[in-house]
Amino acid sequence: MNIHQVLKDRSLILFLILLAVFIGNALVAEFVGLKIFSLEKLMGIAPFSMKFFGVDGLGFNLTAGVVLWPVVFVMTDIINEYYGPRLVRFISYLTVFIYFAFIFVWLAILLPPNDWWQFESGMLGSGEGIKDMNLAFRNVMGAGLWIIIGSLVAFLIGQVVDVMTFHKIKTITGENKLWLRATGSTLVSQLIDSFVVLFIAFYIGADWEFTRVLAIGLVNYIYKFIVAIALTPLLYVVHYLIEKYLGVTLANQLKQSAAGQAM
Repeated sequence: MNIHQVLKDRSLILFLILLAVFIGNALVAEFVGLKIFSLEKLMGIAPFSMKFFGVDGLGFNLTAGVVLWPVVFVMTDIINEYYGPRLVRFISYLTVFIYFAFIFVWLAILLPPNDWWQFESGMLGSGEGIKDMNLAFRNVMGAGLWIIIGSLVAFLIGQVVDVMTFHKIKTITGENKLWLRATGSTLVSQLIDSFVVLFIAFYIGADWEFTRVLAIGLVNYIYKFIVAIALTPLLYVVHYLIEKYLGVTLANQLKQSAAGQAM
């Protein structure tokens, strides 16, 4: 197949676009995940003070990565629908392999800084500068190893569960109820993801109490549950755009082929 044939293959072009969005969002979510933000402040409301499992004072203080991870799971359902579980698994493994980028981040942290960059940096345009730019770089870019391990394990488990749940629901409902198989599979996989990443990163890696892990995991899942429901209309918009791009005949052929794949 020459380059001209590749560029004319709409199913391949669509797959490459979905692949780029999937991997791009997964990696960026990891890089920005170190920042914790207040959802209540973002919405301009007073902070919540919830209590779960004996842990009180809980609010929606979330990692910035949760802004992007829902897109990854939407892409999972879209790819699952049109290309089947085999390609979803392949993309999931490929995404984990691409996490070798963190090796280069680690190497960049080890590079010795020069003096004017480290101590006289006003490179961010704020006019204030940073007293120790290298320390700031290490703290921001050098996310803890346990957090990265937790994210990777949770991602893989979540993807496998998402694919299995998606196809189980589709087997029962057929082509109908897109909202049920897409949102349902996301809700199940996110339930597991929310607790696995915290258990590995903070129960194993930071000696948190198990009840604290459960409490914060539940708060995270409440947020993800709401977002998954809110994103349901987006699935229909994306499906409409895809079928308009591919054409009904090709779109149906892809979905039938995907549905016939073995798990």
